[in-house]
Amino acid sequence: MFRALALSLTVVTAPAFGETVEIDTYTGTAEVSVLPDRIAVFDIAALDTLDALGVEVAGVVSPLFVDYVTDTAEGAASVGTLFEPDFEAIAAGGYDLLIAGGRSSRVAPDLAEIAPTIDMTIWEDTVGQGLARLNAYGEIFGKQTEAAVLLSAFEQNLEAAKVAMADEGSALIVMTNGPTVSAYGANGRFGWLHTALEIPEAVEAVEEATHGEAISFEFIRDANPDVLIVIDRAAAIGQEGDVAAVTLDNALVHETAAWANHNVIYLNSANVYISSGGIQSMTQIVNQFATTFAD
Repeated sequence: MFRALALSLTVVTAPAFGETVEIDTYTGTAEVSVLPDRIAVFDIAALDTLDALGVEVAGVVSPLFVDYVTDTAEGAASVGTLFEPDFEAIAAGGYDLLIAGGRSSRVAPDLAEIAPTIDMTIWEDTVGQGLARLNAYGEIFGKQTEAAVLLSAFEQNLEAAKVAMADEGSALIVMTNGPTVSAYGANGRFGWLHTALEIPEAVEAVEEATHGEAISFEFIRDANPDVLIVIDRAAAIGQEGDVAAVTLDNALVHETAAWANHNVIYLNSANVYISSGGIQSMTQIVNQFATTFAD
């Protein structure tokens, strides 16, 4: 949907040859040449937003984990995985710009030895940094108009989600990984679901850890959330194992208000776990809340 919308728009003016733009990256301000001809992308959130803007990519990592970016990735050369870039292929690719981030952030300095590289990690502030990346890509690729349209669509969906969640009560975010369960709070990895949607926490002392706080089914029962927000890690990365709905179909979980009132939302896990901060990912997630809890 977003890609079709972006491609329907045209850029009236083109920047002069050699023009650069100053953008914010995860590691600070960077000067980037506009309209790079060949780019390689090492971050799925970045690919998400570039796909929405209608930017062509010449190199991309695999696997992608999310299916809605496959049209942009189709025909692009393989440049390795999120964790292990293929440095030989990158060096031979003649790329003008390499975009790292997230899981590939640690290799950004190595990539920078081959071609101009920006680290566009989205971490502490998913929505704020995600929208900043959208704006930056708009500036780099001459897609300011498209970026503005995508921003407006996200803001409208976010507002609808906030309205839908206004009277739903408190929530607990849990991530299953086969039979195990972890919890995340407002200051954790998925905390933007609390802060951006203005959903109160059922438990305010959840450990702030990258991989969440390992919890028991008793923890969920005692927290007694009005809404249970579920992310299935195994499903997100394509691994086999008990799906979240099976793991949580437990007598103790059944005692919660969320289960009793059918207020359990199973998020599109790859979107929130793999491409978190991408404009399409964020828009789809908030829209899922808006439609699930619509009156």
